[in-house]
Amino acid sequence: MKTTLAAMAMTLLAIPATGVARDDRLMFSIKDAITTPAANEKLRSDVAFYFGGAPHPEVVQKMGETIVNLKTNSIGKSDRVACEWVFLSVLIDLQKRAREAGGNAVIGIESYYKKETFKSETQFMCGAGATVAGVAFKGTIAKLKPAAPKASETKAPEAKPAP
Repeated sequence: MKTTLAAMAMTLLAIPATGVARDDRLMFSIKDAITTPAANEKLRSDVAFYFGGAPHPEVVQKMGETIVNLKTNSIGKSDRVACEWVFLSVLIDLQKRAREAGGNAVIGIESYYKKETFKSETQFMCGAGATVAGVAFKGTIAKLKPAAPKASETKAPEAKPAP
């Protein structure tokens, strides 16, 4: 009887430990995530993204701050694959919001997962659980001045034929 009670008690004590969901905060490369084949296919060049304190052209107008918080199913996927996928989904949403507001950029983008901020020009934060991965970004939609062409992009004036 004592053995049975002890076994039942141990079983009950073990249940909460297995029921605790994983919620890891992972960091991944922005460059790796933004250069995936899916990102190259789905993101357009009409809206630029500037993470952390990355320099950008002069701001003509700020349209306000926005927050996008999305999740994706991570069952059967590695954390990296799931996080890069939801990263792309968040950028697509930010791009749509910028277009709708008349902006051509989202500046000062920082991770904002569960209201925990992480600011970086090279990495983003992803919350990875047993079945779901999530990315949240906060940034400012803006209209930026067009960047001046680089010297290598300017054309030399055409030579006129001699009279």
